[in-house]
Amino acid sequence: MSSPDQASRDKSTRRDFLVASTAAAAAASLATIVPSNVLGAEGQTAPNDKINLGVIGIGPRCTYDLKSMLPFNDIQCVAIADVQASRRDAGKKLVDSHYGNNDLVLYNDFRELLDRKDIDAVLIATGDRWHAAASILAAEAGKDVYSEKPCGITVADCQKLADTMNREKRVFQAGTQRRSVANYAKAVEIAQSGKLGKIHTLHASVYRPTLENTWLPQEKEPSKDVCDWNMWLGPAAWRPFNQAYVNGKWRGQWDFDSGARLLDWGAHTLDICQWANNSDDTMPIEYIPGEENITCLYANAVKLVMDFLPEPFGKREPHYITRLGTCPVRFVGEEGWVETGDSGEIVIEPQSLAKELPDAKKRVNGLDVSTHARNFFDCIRSRELTAANQNVMRRSHIACHAAALSWILGRKLTIDPVKEEFVNDEEANLLRARGTRVWA
Repeated sequence: MSSPDQASRDKSTRRDFLVASTAAAAAASLATIVPSNVLGAEGQTAPNDKINLGVIGIGPRCTYDLKSMLPFNDIQCVAIADVQASRRDAGKKLVDSHYGNNDLVLYNDFRELLDRKDIDAVLIATGDRWHAAASILAAEAGKDVYSEKPCGITVADCQKLADTMNREKRVFQAGTQRRSVANYAKAVEIAQSGKLGKIHTLHASVYRPTLENTWLPQEKEPSKDVCDWNMWLGPAAWRPFNQAYVNGKWRGQWDFDSGARLLDWGAHTLDICQWANNSDDTMPIEYIPGEENITCLYANAVKLVMDFLPEPFGKREPHYITRLGTCPVRFVGEEGWVETGDSGEIVIEPQSLAKELPDAKKRVNGLDVSTHARNFFDCIRSRELTAANQNVMRRSHIACHAAALSWILGRKLTIDPVKEEFVNDEEANLLRARGTRVWA
């Protein structure tokens, strides 16, 4: 544990580091294009037509998502856009091999993909810096959107993204797939049933927050056909090319990542706690940073504790059961508690409630994304809200950002959940947005 003087210096450094990040984001606008090939009665997708899918950004996470989508008989992946030639080629090999043809079309610039009127929906799995901007452009081009999380790296990004989806009447699914996984849903059901008594504390596991902005040494920039560095950066602040960034070392960097890394797990775990607390239409109102967690308080007096992951994992016993795997959550009531994670196992106390749990043989690993993807495509046809729609995403993501800002500034923050503004804290309100680079 750091000394009081050291903690004060750390907090001051974090504040000074962010003074310049105060300008609101601005995004270009495109005319709305409704794909005519999928229109059925009253603008709904014709049930016998395939949904044409485009992919924007195909790295390891996108490949995992896409592999869960390709088997759906009513989906056809027709195009992939990526700024890196190696990833474009790998994506084409994956898709063409699945369909047994050579039909997939590749693009360096995703705006060319969005110009295609035959594409109905897009899967966006770029780096975090691009999620909101690409989603907004896609919606304004008439596409439905599945976006990997975190969907926006600032409060302002999340607000504009949700507002755009609502205005353009697009179907949106955040890639917080645990909303669609059976063991998490069962734990939420138990918490909401009253069988644990009145719920008073929720635990959401998160990475220990970081704040990093160290530039790597400049390397020779490759040709645009190999890697378009300008498009890779997109709306993020400029810095010289280094291959390590495109290989994944952008993670944890303030310019490229979001919420001091709190959203890496928090976009999942805090989101599930929101659901368990019946708080999808609101968020915690107070955020109090500590050495090992951030405590968040709802207006209904329920406490949400964002527990920092021990580093290395297992060094300190946290407030959750490590064998349950990644992204564990715990819901605690006056008469018991329930906990689950990505292993699919559910643990409950008292033991008399064990009969509420599904048979272990029916356990589903929490990393499976197929049900979440199926929900997205079904909602494209029905035009209903998805499990992790833009409004759900907005509140859980903004809550994570509020928690991150409380840690960065080193003080308690209070937010108005309706106005989505911090109360009597100008500095925190300025940090709800960042300046964006002109990348076009």
